[in-house]
Amino acid sequence: MTKTDNRVTRYWTKRAKDFGLVRKNELADVISSRWLAELAQYLPQDRPLSILDAGCGTGYFTILLAGKGHAVTGIDLTEAMLTEAKAQAAEAGISADFLLMNAQETDLPSESFDAVVTRNLTWTLPDPAAAYREWYRLLKPAGILLNFDADYAANVRNENQKESYVDPSAAYGHIGITEALSRENAEITLSMPAGYHHRPIWDLLLLERAGFTSFGTDLSAGRRILRERDLSDAPLFLIRARK
Repeated sequence: MTKTDNRVTRYWTKRAKDFGLVRKNELADVISSRWLAELAQYLPQDRPLSILDAGCGTGYFTILLAGKGHAVTGIDLTEAMLTEAKAQAAEAGISADFLLMNAQETDLPSESFDAVVTRNLTWTLPDPAAAYREWYRLLKPAGILLNFDADYAANVRNENQKESYVDPSAAYGHIGITEALSRENAEITLSMPAGYHHRPIWDLLLLERAGFTSFGTDLSAGRRILRERDLSDAPLFLIRARK
């Protein structure tokens, strides 16, 4: 694990409990039906799939998709996040595999998954190009990658604090953010490669270099899913690709 990985892991270890609470609220909120509708547009609906939730955090996508009958493996670099994920999956009566693993370099076999899904991960990665190459390796032929992310560096530069201090009952946003944690988040965000590039255009170049031949973006994903909660300075976008 690199020094950068260690810093990111320490930060999310401190955030895991509060982050898990908001994700738990989100699971019970109408927003989950919008997420499922979005995912269903791209994932085959005629059979159970083998799906990797890369950077699963507290298991939100894992729980949603396993609840639809798919075989889902959630991986994350932060053990505290996986502890929350396992607890929430058990509470929901969901069976899924959760593994402590770096999404940029896994120990998983090649061509293991019909789909790789990920949410708000690539902005935190020291090497997004390596992650795209790894996800290409893990996908079966014609497998699908769905990456939901945003240009959070722009949000930091514009000092947009929307959704940074929300009530513990909220289904989206962040609770428990202190001034120190806010500064740490900003420093991490601005230090990552994604913060130096125009996204998601940059991601398309990385996808092509990773071997994907069919890919594109959807800049309106946030308006459909998050609606008024979407950040004006960092709207949620979807990067989709097929192996």
